[in-house]
Amino acid sequence: MNVVHDAERLDPVARAVAIGTFDGVHLGHRAVVRAAVDAGLRSTVVTFDPHPREVLGRPVELLASLQRRLELLAECGVDDVLVVPFTPELAALDAEAFARTYLLGIGAQIVVAGSGFRFGRERAGDLALLEQLGVETRPVPIVEGISSTRIRDLIRTGDVEHAAELLGRPVEVEGEVVGGDQRGADLGFPTANLATPPNLLVPANGIYAGAAGDERAAISIGVNPHFGGRERRVEAFLLDWSGDLYGERLVVQVWRRLRDEQSFASDESLSEQIARDVEETRAATPPV
Repeated sequence: MNVVHDAERLDPVARAVAIGTFDGVHLGHRAVVRAAVDAGLRSTVVTFDPHPREVLGRPVELLASLQRRLELLAECGVDDVLVVPFTPELAALDAEAFARTYLLGIGAQIVVAGSGFRFGRERAGDLALLEQLGVETRPVPIVEGISSTRIRDLIRTGDVEHAAELLGRPVEVEGEVVGGDQRGADLGFPTANLATPPNLLVPANGIYAGAAGDERAAISIGVNPHFGGRERRVEAFLLDWSGDLYGERLVVQVWRRLRDEQSFASDESLSEQIARDVEETRAATPPV
């Protein structure tokens, strides 16, 4: 999949374009992207970074980093992605000027979007405007019950199984593996400590079963109250793997919430509980 950040770097060939932010690339987003891929022209996604809400002063917790979003779009079979830098200047651009630069300018003959999609200054542009400009539009109905807002609400409460049903894939957290306190190693369960992007949504504090790549992972999210911690961390114990992950990017799937984090009477009691968490993780299955 070809990724560019400047419309001028895409040849103006006949394209079927899916346009949207596509945070999380959930089932509703995939319906839009699939319609573009199936249209028979060069499939292209036009998306934005950072998230428009951030630039417009309404912070948002993201379901996926840009890198992960692009990986998920590649899995959908997209040919090209244009990542439009969302700036105050872009937000002030009128709808027709936006369409001529970022859609007509790259050869869009078909534009696919959610039925309520709006664009341009004050959200004045819609699919009807694109029709007036000579572009065939294909609105995709909103998939009932699926929205990024609903998915965020579920993840915040730790309900990762229901969130996965709406995403069409397991909930994920990602980040660079950094040094930690080594307490897991001292207990016999060395963990990869993730430095997650500051605007990435992380599930509610607790202990979870999941996976990292091909390896099962028991995941701790929280402040580690047994050791009096205060800093919120994401730590993953990869069950059947050993080696050095420091400095590497790790994408961890979060399958099922096992329990709350808690303090124990002794390190031995904690270690025994972690061993039970590991066995539950070993028996767990992906939610979708």
